[in-house]
Amino acid sequence: MKKGIIYGILTVCSLLDLSGQNKVEISAILIPDSLKMRVSQRIVYQNTTQDTLNTIYLNDWNNSYSTKTTPLAKRFEEEFSTKFHLAKSSDRGYTVITSLTDVNNNNLQFHYLREHPDVVKVKLKEPLLPNAHYDIHLKYILRFPNDRFTGYGVNSNKDFNLKDWYINPAVYDGKWHYYSNKNLNDMFVPVADIDIKLEHPNTFQIISELDLIDNKFNNGIQISHLAGKNRTDNFMVISKLHRYRFVGTDDLVMISNINEKGLPPYEKVLLTDKITKYLVENLGPYPHQKLLVSELEYERNPLYGLNQLPNFLQPFPDNLQYELKLLKTALKKYIDNVLILNPRKEYWLSEGLQIYLLMKYVEEYYPDAKLLGSIGDLWVIRSSHAADLGFNFQYFLYFMEMARKNNDQPLTTSKDSLVKFNANIAGKYKAGIGLRYLNDYLEDQDLNGALMDFVHKHQLQRVELKDFEEFIKNWSNKDVNWFFDDYLDSRVKYDYKLKKTVSTEDSLSVIIRNKRKNEMPVSLFALQNDSVVKKLWIPGFKGTKVITIPKDSIERVALDYDQIIPEFNQRNNYRSVKKNILLNRKPLQVRLFKDIEDPYYDQVFIMPLIEFNNIYDGLTLGTKFYNKSILRKRLNYNISPQYAFNSKSITGSGFFTYTHNIEGHDLYDITYGIGGSYQSFAQDAFFTSIRPTLTLRFRDKDDFRSDKRDFMSMRLVSIQRNLGPDAIVDVTEPDYNVFNVRYIKSNPGIINYSKFFADYQLADQFSKVSVNFEYRKLTKNNRNFGLRFFAGIFLNNDTDPNSDYFSFALDRPTDYLFDLNYFGRSEATGFFSQQIIIAEGGFKSQLEPAFANQWMTTVNATASIWRYIQAYGDIGLVKNRGSDPIFVYDAGIRLVLVEDYFEIFFPVYSNLGWQIAQPRYAENIRFMFTLDPQVLFSLFTRKWY
Repeated sequence: MKKGIIYGILTVCSLLDLSGQNKVEISAILIPDSLKMRVSQRIVYQNTTQDTLNTIYLNDWNNSYSTKTTPLAKRFEEEFSTKFHLAKSSDRGYTVITSLTDVNNNNLQFHYLREHPDVVKVKLKEPLLPNAHYDIHLKYILRFPNDRFTGYGVNSNKDFNLKDWYINPAVYDGKWHYYSNKNLNDMFVPVADIDIKLEHPNTFQIISELDLIDNKFNNGIQISHLAGKNRTDNFMVISKLHRYRFVGTDDLVMISNINEKGLPPYEKVLLTDKITKYLVENLGPYPHQKLLVSELEYERNPLYGLNQLPNFLQPFPDNLQYELKLLKTALKKYIDNVLILNPRKEYWLSEGLQIYLLMKYVEEYYPDAKLLGSIGDLWVIRSSHAADLGFNFQYFLYFMEMARKNNDQPLTTSKDSLVKFNANIAGKYKAGIGLRYLNDYLEDQDLNGALMDFVHKHQLQRVELKDFEEFIKNWSNKDVNWFFDDYLDSRVKYDYKLKKTVSTEDSLSVIIRNKRKNEMPVSLFALQNDSVVKKLWIPGFKGTKVITIPKDSIERVALDYDQIIPEFNQRNNYRSVKKNILLNRKPLQVRLFKDIEDPYYDQVFIMPLIEFNNIYDGLTLGTKFYNKSILRKRLNYNISPQYAFNSKSITGSGFFTYTHNIEGHDLYDITYGIGGSYQSFAQDAFFTSIRPTLTLRFRDKDDFRSDKRDFMSMRLVSIQRNLGPDAIVDVTEPDYNVFNVRYIKSNPGIINYSKFFADYQLADQFSKVSVNFEYRKLTKNNRNFGLRFFAGIFLNNDTDPNSDYFSFALDRPTDYLFDLNYFGRSEATGFFSQQIIIAEGGFKSQLEPAFANQWMTTVNATASIWRYIQAYGDIGLVKNRGSDPIFVYDAGIRLVLVEDYFEIFFPVYSNLGWQIAQPRYAENIRFMFTLDPQVLFSLFTRKWY
């Protein structure tokens, strides 16, 4: 009892000094050679709620680098990166807590959470009462990670870029907000007064937003004393190289190492001053003296697009590029340091403000800036629609990239649940253009002033999204519920259609249809000679609505003519007033190369083709006629006639597809289509294929980040073959039609990979079913293991018993459905006969029997030997009609250069004996590779979607 009274007195006395504020006091010693720091720390945690707390949670994000199983490690895995998994243990960071006590030096019980190994749960000796504080003392050792994982940590020069590096308390506002580090830069900490004394070699310079209180020097050692009040940002640079510029302005000191080659220093100073003025004019006074803006922070969230091109292709002037890089990064830091939002749950407001003010800046200072910059002046490009679009159109373009692919997510989704493209690009762009949409809808009301008032009112205070919603609703005299209910909190797309116009002598009735289930406002424009005669905002509605306006001299009407609304389909937004079917048809526009969709035209794109599909056709030249623009469309066609130089014939392919996107269900995509092709399959031998197809795609509607996908396809494959007089192959089977149903369940992880499919085929002479399961794993000790199982059986088989054309293949399928990318599918000898595609039996050695016309089952296994070298082994049973099953096996070495895309197999031992010792061994080597650019491109894009 007495102990509790004494503790209460001490608490009250400390409160007199704290004035209700959290404190973080650090005394640390940097040991550069061992990449470590010894830390002694005091945390004064203030309970600002009416709850009594018995535990406190602390963020120790440096420990998120400690093992291969942390949430951070799993994040890398989800994005198809093995850099963390394969790294040396010495490159990973960790934290060792050696002491954790209270103000009376009593040891406090603590442990890392099982699911969050970078969050520490501390059990308090005494309850923490409302409006009281708790004093925690820690001693720990930090081992900093290599910066190649996230950009933060230590680089090869032993310079330190530190973010979220020391232990910080989590936020409690009725519930604890603690999260694991997932490389999102979103640690949520309470505002605190920070005091840091750091001992380090005097060859290092410290760059921080904290104020420098004092520097002490002694025998090559420097003690830097830094402090700041009301802080959340803890980014610190400890570097031997002095690359940062300090630019003092009337409003604050900007510290930056963002650079642009060729831009004079004085111009950087002028642009910095211009940007700080813009920040203060739109967000209010900055509460601190210094704002630190680093190249690292910009590189983590750059201006995506053409300005990512190499220097010699940069489309924008140096001053504009530097200005926008500095502005974008400064906006992010400024807003995050002033507006205390939960960065994992409430990120859309801070990121939306950033993009909104970035767009406003360009509109104000560079209204004529174009999306493509100087590239739009090139003769090949200047006639394109993309060359006419303004710089700010990119935000619509990138958001619609995800919306058209049915991969967009509500802005209220937790940031760690967003796919990478949404988290880094599309989400914040949707938020920014949403605020711009809201501003235009409010017309005479000054949203810019309201936003500044909101930021100023809540500066350095905990603010929630409901506060912003309440503020805007109270401020506006228009109904803005649609913005919070439909725009932010749903995936519902926006698509209004101008259905019809009806003219009378002095008025015009415009019939508008809302094709979606939302009530978003839409703008209606009356046009004459492409000049705006009238603009009015129509409140949201469902179904159909008739708007009557004076006829005047209106020639056309349009919805969203100024492209403010992020509308899913803008192609139905125009209508002529005159009752002429030709005037209401969109003009046909033919463009060279793919372009951004122009809603005023029916566009056809033409692209020259140079391809190599097989050795029989050889190099092919042709032209592709298609309608697919930069953004995905529902209806797509592609017609590609080509001339093949080897076969001296006209070949080619074509297809028509229609995609139906489904929202809110596991079944998210239904695609109908028909395609066909005409190519060689041997010398002077051609095939024609026609394939009507229906494909269903499934995913977890509640977890877009999951790579797990299910596919169901149904198709009818019709094959006709034509042999010329110089053909060297015989065709004994008649032309055929095969009905094929396939179900695929895949989880293409880079650490744990699995794929299952079941296949059913029905034709006049046979029916067959097969299953395939493949599993691969990269273990914790960086060894690869793989296992594949295949089984196939004929349900009935009336084909020619002397032909194996439709049989299961042990090592090289005949591919009678023409699905596989063989370069020489009819070759029995020579280099191209050695191409292997792992299908059906999956063997690498060419054994007898090579085919099965009754049933076959095989198992293929692989295991690491060293780095890219693996051992493989295959076993199987092959059963043909009228004979007993035959056991087959082989083993060898597999060289994996790019898994599934470029591999080489060296057989060693099989049913044939020691193949490696047999004559003409080189003919037994098998190889796998692809030249399809789309397949190779997917290796780099898969982490984004």
